[in-house]
Amino acid sequence: MEAISLDDVRSARELLRGVVRQTPMESSRWLSERVGGPVHLKCENLQRGGSFKIRGAYTRIARLSEAERARGVVAASAGNHAQGVALAAGLLGIKATVFMPHGASIPKEHATRSYGADVRYVGHTVDEALTAACALSADTGAVLIHPFDHPDVVAGQGTCGLEVLEQCPDVRTVLVCCGGGGLVAGVAVAVKALRPDVRVVAVQAEGAAAYPPSLAAGHPVLLDRMETMADGIAVGRPGGVPFDVVRRQVDDVVTVSEESLSQALLLLLERAKLVVEPAGAAGVAALEEAPHAYAPPVVAVLSGGNIDPLLLMRVIRHGLASAGRYLVLRVRVPDHPGALAGLLGELARLDANVLEVVHQRISSRLHVDEVEISLQVETRGPEHSDGLLGRLRERGYPVSFG
Repeated sequence: MEAISLDDVRSARELLRGVVRQTPMESSRWLSERVGGPVHLKCENLQRGGSFKIRGAYTRIARLSEAERARGVVAASAGNHAQGVALAAGLLGIKATVFMPHGASIPKEHATRSYGADVRYVGHTVDEALTAACALSADTGAVLIHPFDHPDVVAGQGTCGLEVLEQCPDVRTVLVCCGGGGLVAGVAVAVKALRPDVRVVAVQAEGAAAYPPSLAAGHPVLLDRMETMADGIAVGRPGGVPFDVVRRQVDDVVTVSEESLSQALLLLLERAKLVVEPAGAAGVAALEEAPHAYAPPVVAVLSGGNIDPLLLMRVIRHGLASAGRYLVLRVRVPDHPGALAGLLGELARLDANVLEVVHQRISSRLHVDEVEISLQVETRGPEHSDGLLGRLRERGYPVSFG
């Protein structure tokens, strides 16, 4: 397999001048305090199309021959690559067809259509959509623009790595989210060629981590199943091109939990005022899980910000619960007037914000003169939650969770 070089990345950068923007590098005080040294956020969520994907998509499409351009392009994506391909094809005047899995983000689908692409739904994973895209390519001659498994795509994504070194010259660790591996492979090519001392770490969601078993096997292997909120990195099998780079040049592959992803997204929203999708928050999630495992200065690449508002609402609630700021309680009280008012009064004195109250009178757990109150309560954090629970129990309230 032909190796991807620094010259390939630099060539891609020239091709992308005037097309992509150099995204900002933001310092993070809260993460710096956690890590014990400078932490910076590379904001690819502010890139054209809402993610880094335009870098690789444009590089690949712009290098097609006139005959290939005339046949059009086809792609498969859960959303970000779809937008990158649609935007790049539109800029170059080329017809684009994009296959997306059922359940893909509605805003991503709408944005892809707005750039002029023909969107078709098939299957429930990116891998199933990719199979359909390959079939259309074989039938019509349309050129498949793979989301990660092509040297031009990897080289285009690598331009992000050049910017990281220029914007943070003293960087020691770069954290990059990883699905198929195109972004982290490109970043590794650029960074390792210029600064071999810098540690490059790929971060995967625990529920969609194809690289650890693939690296153990020595070749890409397909996961049996995937389950993660981070659809942007939910890829069941690494690409052969990026896998070869990751195996040789990426220092480590780590995984993060769904709880860490949701907390990282919430913290980015609250502390950095940045809207980031779950996949884009993976590097920050890794820092939250193991803040002292990465030598500073650290750069975490926020790969994208294309998140469905409905998913954002769910993730925020999940993040609040994971951070101990959102409790779901069941409390049994006597079934007589004033019992609910007394319970709510206790919560008010404890400075807890009650979001929802539901009465349950029919249950095998209840005595004939009892009612169960289900409560959704917002708190200030774990200590406040523990104090609230302790006070309720001191006052004689039977409390359970869920």
